[in-house]
Amino acid sequence: MSALARDGTVVIGVLGGIASGKSAVARLLAGARGVVLDADELAQEALDSAPVLARLRAAFGRGVLDRGGRADREALAELVFGDPEAKRLLESWIHPLVRERIVAGLAEARAAGRAPVVLDVPLLLENDHEHGLASSCDFLVFVAAGAAERERRAVATRKWRPGEVARREVAQVPPVQKRARARYVIDNDGSLSELESAVRRVLAAEGLD
Repeated sequence: MSALARDGTVVIGVLGGIASGKSAVARLLAGARGVVLDADELAQEALDSAPVLARLRAAFGRGVLDRGGRADREALAELVFGDPEAKRLLESWIHPLVRERIVAGLAEARAAGRAPVVLDVPLLLENDHEHGLASSCDFLVFVAAGAAERERRAVATRKWRPGEVARREVAQVPPVQKRARARYVIDNDGSLSELESAVRRVLAAEGLD
């Protein structure tokens, strides 16, 4: 089945568990011709905007800022994962800004004829009732990686404590449900060359190679 976008711009949503390699797959899917809309990157930009920094200082104190005065995402994560009200408050500031920037990015990509547009949005399904981005995708891709491997990556590259992946995923749609929503499953327990081959097969199947 090939992707047929009405305006010629194919939109792909990437799903997967924490530290499964969604961002790497998103970049490979987009290639040189497409564009990745990275919600984590946009969230950092929103966190570091002057209005949000002022709100952070007022609500939580300077302990959630780093030495340079930017938002400290790890400190914020420690705070909000233990305080539902703080989490709700922070999301009420950040999610609308990220949503606006993704919608604007989609419009810019369509105007420029960039394709495919890949949505690297960790909470693509969880917050779809707010942003509707999942339904804007032509198809979804699930990035599969074993729990032990994802734990290893998070500890090695993000410096997370052991068990942090499982703790954070409790608040997300389980990976098995995300997998069921996807048209394609890409395994990311192997080498980079194997991952690249798997992505090429998806693109070929959709006529995007």
